[in-house]
Amino acid sequence: MRTLNQVKVGETVKIRKISGEGAVKRRIMDMGLTKGVEVYVRKVAPLGDPFEINLRGYELSLRKADAEMIEVEE
Repeated sequence: MRTLNQVKVGETVKIRKISGEGAVKRRIMDMGLTKGVEVYVRKVAPLGDPFEINLRGYELSLRKADAEMIEVEE
């Protein structure tokens, strides 16, 4: 399964599932990253961390470790 950290710049994907436990999962969901939401990867920092994504009409920076917990589909 493909995760958000594997998505290339300029691609739009849909969130399929969020793995993780407890507070970490809750924090990701509180930022608006929930099942079925479309995410556009705007840019990635030179060393690959963090990602800048667009979702629900706003921009969000997300750490690579958090992006690895989010499964996506085309």
